Amino acid sequence: MSQDLSLHQRRRPPKSEELGGIPWLGQLLEDERERAVAALVVGDAKAGDYVCRIGRPVTYWFGVVEGLLKMSADNAQGLTMTFTGVPPGGWFGEGTAVKREPYRYNIQALRKSVVAGLPIDTFHWLLDHSIGFNRFVMHQLNERLGQFIAAREIDRLNNPDVRVARSLAALFNPVLYPGVGEVLRITQQELAYLVGLSRQRVNEALAALQARGLICVEYGGLRVLDIEALRSQVFPPREPA
Repeated sequence: MSQDLSLHQRRRPPKSEELGGIPWLGQLLEDERERAVAALVVGDAKAGDYVCRIGRPVTYWFGVVEGLLKMSADNAQGLTMTFTGVPPGGWFGEGTAVKREPYRYNIQALRKSVVAGLPIDTFHWLLDHSIGFNRFVMHQLNERLGQFIAAREIDRLNNPDVRVARSLAALFNPVLYPGVGEVLRITQQELAYLVGLSRQRVNEALAALQARGLICVEYGGLRVLDIEALRSQVFPPREPA
């Protein structure tokens, strides 16, 4: 039996540079920020670690300081459906936290990641006392709704190039994922997990998107050159070789 500590058991106080990667702290007044910082914890997740699981009670509101997480669930046929990836700067589960209901999805680390957690009671205290925090959560919920509508549309797309393009555009959302910036640190295999395609097919799609001048594949990541085109263009199917 493994003696490895769980992610919860590996929690620790955040470092100052890790606090700098939490976008909503800057929206708080001084006393609100002090209370939040005193309650915040971080955990060093290993690849494959679960941050939360379906059916478990909500205890924290989570965010990504470093790394990459995957949000997914299993359907009635036992197949895994991936909803989205969560890159640096992304906080998730605010709807679950507001309602204090069990999780309806799994969150798993795709690589070594630093995950921050705000205890649920502190989350609700900020909702009750902080206008800045309420605005941040409201914007999150609004963007999240648009994200999941887009995810449903992506699931119905038959063109792999478009699937990859739309999925990349979602990961570059500046409201939900302000820590990404201009370059997303992601491997082709990680992107394949998120998009639901093979690594080879993702590689072909990335080459096609780069040839169209929409992205630039760099060492260890991707740079988006035309985010609006990734979100809106419909590419014709490519002729078989």
